[in-house]
Amino acid sequence: MIKKGDNMKGNKKIPEFKSYKEMAEFWDTHSLADYWDQTEPAEFEISEQARRRYLVALDRDLLSRIQRIARTRGLSTESLVNLLLEQRLREIEVQTADMPSTRS
Repeated sequence: MIKKGDNMKGNKKIPEFKSYKEMAEFWDTHSLADYWDQTEPAEFEISEQARRRYLVALDRDLLSRIQRIARTRGLSTESLVNLLLEQRLREIEVQTADMPSTRS
């Protein structure tokens, strides 16, 4: 029998993280649902100026895949798209920085 406060996966605790990267890697492989009892409400405001909306046409299958993954991770589709774009852009920037310069 599971006691109140125990989670379904055997009393796992959210670990302490040393960096955002370590935190991201943990949550990429774990479900928040397994740790929900350890969360607490948070209040915050998002400035309207913080984000700009940009209309982009997406392939129907691509949108379906994004929506499915967002749901399984407990994210909005918009948040997942922003995370994926940020990750990929950083990868491209690192690759570009490692390339020898072609300028004379």
